[in-house]
Amino acid sequence: MNAPFTGQPLIRAEDIAHLTGRARFVDDIRPEGCLHAVIARSPFAHARLLGVNTASVEGLPGVVGVITAADFAELPAEIPIRLAPLAGFETFLQRPMAADRVRFVGEAVAVIVATSRFAAEDAAERLEVAYEPLDPVVTYDAARAGASLLFPAAGTNIATRYTAGMGDADAAFARADLVIERHMTAHRHTALPLETRGLIAHQEADGILRCWGSTKVTQWNRRALAVMLGRPEHSMDLIEVDVGGGFGAKGEFYPEDFLIPFAALRFGAPVKWIEDRREHLLTTNHSREMEATVAMAFARDGTMLGVRARISADMGAYVRTNGGVVPAKAAQFVAGPYRIRDIALEVEALLTNKTPVGTLRGPGRYEAHFFRERLIDLAAGQLGLDPAEIRRRNLLRPTDMPWSIGKLVPYEPASSIDSSDVPAAFDAALDALGYDALRDEVRKPRPDGRLHGIGLACFVESSGAGPSETARVELREDGGLRLISGVSTQGQGHKTVLAQVAGDVFGGAVPMDAIELRNGTASLIEGGFGTYHSRAVVVGGSAIHLAGQTLRAKLLRAAAARLQLRAEDLTLREGGLWREGGTQPIASMAELHAWMREAGEAPDATETFRPEGRTYTCGAHAAHVAVDTETGQVEVLRYVATEDVGKAINPLLIHGQAIGAAVQGIGATFLDELVYDADGQLLTGSLADYLVATATCFPNIETITLENAPSTLNPLGAKGAGEGGVVACAAAIANAIADALKPLGVEINHLPLGPDRLLRLIPETPA
Repeated sequence: MNAPFTGQPLIRAEDIAHLTGRARFVDDIRPEGCLHAVIARSPFAHARLLGVNTASVEGLPGVVGVITAADFAELPAEIPIRLAPLAGFETFLQRPMAADRVRFVGEAVAVIVATSRFAAEDAAERLEVAYEPLDPVVTYDAARAGASLLFPAAGTNIATRYTAGMGDADAAFARADLVIERHMTAHRHTALPLETRGLIAHQEADGILRCWGSTKVTQWNRRALAVMLGRPEHSMDLIEVDVGGGFGAKGEFYPEDFLIPFAALRFGAPVKWIEDRREHLLTTNHSREMEATVAMAFARDGTMLGVRARISADMGAYVRTNGGVVPAKAAQFVAGPYRIRDIALEVEALLTNKTPVGTLRGPGRYEAHFFRERLIDLAAGQLGLDPAEIRRRNLLRPTDMPWSIGKLVPYEPASSIDSSDVPAAFDAALDALGYDALRDEVRKPRPDGRLHGIGLACFVESSGAGPSETARVELREDGGLRLISGVSTQGQGHKTVLAQVAGDVFGGAVPMDAIELRNGTASLIEGGFGTYHSRAVVVGGSAIHLAGQTLRAKLLRAAAARLQLRAEDLTLREGGLWREGGTQPIASMAELHAWMREAGEAPDATETFRPEGRTYTCGAHAAHVAVDTETGQVEVLRYVATEDVGKAINPLLIHGQAIGAAVQGIGATFLDELVYDADGQLLTGSLADYLVATATCFPNIETITLENAPSTLNPLGAKGAGEGGVVACAAAIANAIADALKPLGVEINHLPLGPDRLLRLIPETPA
């Protein structure tokens, strides 16, 4: 069977609709008679909610009604946990609207529904809400002290604490020649996709409550919404439209995902809600805020003996559906892609009066790799080793595979890195940067006075999480293929890459432009779990591969019976059905469809792929920077990122993912920061204050995709490719800046690394 599509850098089929303006985003949907919702939100970080005077806005022009928490008090409308159900989290879940206490600035206290957005906005400003302010909790120490409690009945602001480990860390540290320990912090920031969140809900004439919007887990969200509304699951549908980016932030069940459907049912009309940018910064998931005390033990020759970490994560005001992933994965990945068998971990998740936390591209990994890779550079300096050499001596090798990483996450079974060649990925990054020659160059004085440095970081990243994914492949009447999948899309190019997977199964008998993908809508197929943890191709693509193989076998059997031949004497390739050794096709794909129908067989197949374990990518980042010690400005002169993805279905799409991820990760390391004051007020509540990187900020990024270690856990040999470009950015950049400032005695242990922070670290020099 020919395989003409896999491995080809095909241009994304979905781009035409976006480039020509034909894409349909949620705000483009305008149902007849649509009402508009605006959320009235708390201006206080922590306060008792004494009352909402709905009469203060009822009767205003255009106002249809006001919803408060009392209107659904009898419903089981507590937002459940989807991932990372750590013990204790169940006490701190969020209801869609505050009833007696507000716990962060921006928490919903009422929904105003009006005939226009303007009328709803005006009413929200006039709505009378009474509060009694309480002391806000905004620091780790205040959360632990518990003088002010977010949930008084719980008696604590500590959502969970647990320990985990493998081997014997105490023994490893006892025999160490060198122990490096530092207190380190990662800063709070957010995904900030170009398109904010939005939702339209309407119970239509057929009795189905339909919701249009963006989420990466439509089937799970439909199940959750059904429970919260007390309705049968089949009486509603969640429909994904085009999405302007997600990066993890749109994989939640947010309060609005209940409030807008509830409003549509209450008022008997379509209701639309579109988040503005300030709302987005206030209420869409934050992530990454974490402090850790990490220690690594080394032998005199640089061998890594063990690691200890005490990790504390600021979860914000509530435990949301995915939030526990962040601290749990930071702990799991703190050892990285190194031969470390002795690990001891302590993890705590704390509640504060800030926006709740959820997943953001590479959750926990970005932080963990920063913590570890900084310590490795510090150890290299004390042991007199080159930063590249100390890593090379400890990296996992192909002969180490599979490498057990134990049971470091309470809610997961023990896991192993399935296949990897980290040294090859590391060497590829060093070679591309020209590390050996550059190592000498960076120490030479520069005419402009700037200091140069090189930073290295290695990483390992998991992908392809279960539990399973189901797909159906249908042969259309015109001879094309229809792929139906539960995975969702936020711009990754699934229409193209999943078509490549299916096209290969059929040997090129169906051209790419005749393969359509229908996905993301909850009712399309049972057994869909969505897109998260870089699983869409690994798990969803494998399901399509299996369904395609089943359908291909059905077609060949049906054709063989009709032609009175053996199925093994027939094949599918360009043009349709061929006899082995034949010079022209016997039948087109459209004719095969007709033959199947005539034989009374459905020309489709449905299969489920259940991964036996997660796939692990590996790679390395290398940065060359120049630091202006007078201004604190850092220029990224070159940045190289490598990642071994097992099997690249579409190298062009992977390249785009890697470049975008690197820009996002480097930008976050320098720019993105959500800053709160002592009263729990968000100070960076607009794009005038919350800075993000643009495409022109870091022009010298080079990404290298490797295929040295295909996965043995799925039929495609594929691993995830969406997050490796971001997870090591803070580590590589921090190491490069630390290398540049080493002559000044500067040590980098805290993020972000904007000019203001660096200037505080750089010692003043005599004029």
